[in-house]
Amino acid sequence: MSKDLSDALAKLLTEQRNPASMQMDSLSVEEILRLINDQDKRVALAVEHEIPWIAKAVDLVVASFRRGGRLIYFGSGTSGRLGVVDASECPPTFGTPPELVVGMISGGQPAMFRSVEGAEDDPEQARREVDALNVNDTDTVCGIAASRRTPYAVAAVGRARELGAKTLYITTNPRKDFDLDVDVPICPEVGPEVLMGSTRMKSGTAQKLVLNMITTTAMIRLGKVYENMMVDLQLTNQKLVERSKRIVMMATGIDYDAATIALEKAGGHVKSAIVMVKANVSLDEARRRIDAADGFVRAAIEGVPSSRK
Repeated sequence: MSKDLSDALAKLLTEQRNPASMQMDSLSVEEILRLINDQDKRVALAVEHEIPWIAKAVDLVVASFRRGGRLIYFGSGTSGRLGVVDASECPPTFGTPPELVVGMISGGQPAMFRSVEGAEDDPEQARREVDALNVNDTDTVCGIAASRRTPYAVAAVGRARELGAKTLYITTNPRKDFDLDVDVPICPEVGPEVLMGSTRMKSGTAQKLVLNMITTTAMIRLGKVYENMMVDLQLTNQKLVERSKRIVMMATGIDYDAATIALEKAGGHVKSAIVMVKANVSLDEARRRIDAADGFVRAAIEGVPSSRK
């Protein structure tokens, strides 16, 4: 490691020693666990302070989706894995195509399961991947790096910006130290880790919370949620089939057998089943209403166009 890099890391909040855990190696198991838990309690509050910025990020992501664009994550190590996980969970949860939210990790697929040393220091790989994805001005690209400085994430966002994409960046170092040119920086300041530099801990938890908030809120704004229920989920396994029946039951008040019949008539499409039952209309009319309402079930039931609010 060069002296310059060592000096740069020494200045990062995520690389500092935590005064609360200086004696951690002498504590009992329960005391260590309580110490970690006490520090973890601070993460949600740090994320709360960033809600105005997260809201701006959601607006950009929704705008990209409505223009036919994508949300693409770039990160290394824990940050990269969290992006891949968030992206991979969108199709089964919200019925989205896998190319709508994309997770890229330095080192590629092997890095999901085992550390690929040096991959995070390869900015050229990031630029090549951005180009290979044909990133354009309809997309939103999000860098994820606790330290902010990870060359892979920095280069990906920089190249995406050159191509006209909107850019986000999630880091757990302070906003006052943020110096990248992006549309929306998100900087939950979680403080030094219990285990110095182990950013899979509080930093990783904060990043996971932010990613959950961005994609979940964006999907709600696209009409993929009715009340507080997932209504665009894909019936890819028996658990999801049964969950779909329960959703139809709870949304409409009908019993299990009636929900099963409604889903069968709707071809397994939860939204259509709900609208058919709640509005007492045919499948064709339910689908027409859903299309007219831009996918929003509440508006489809009422038979009015969506205001996209």
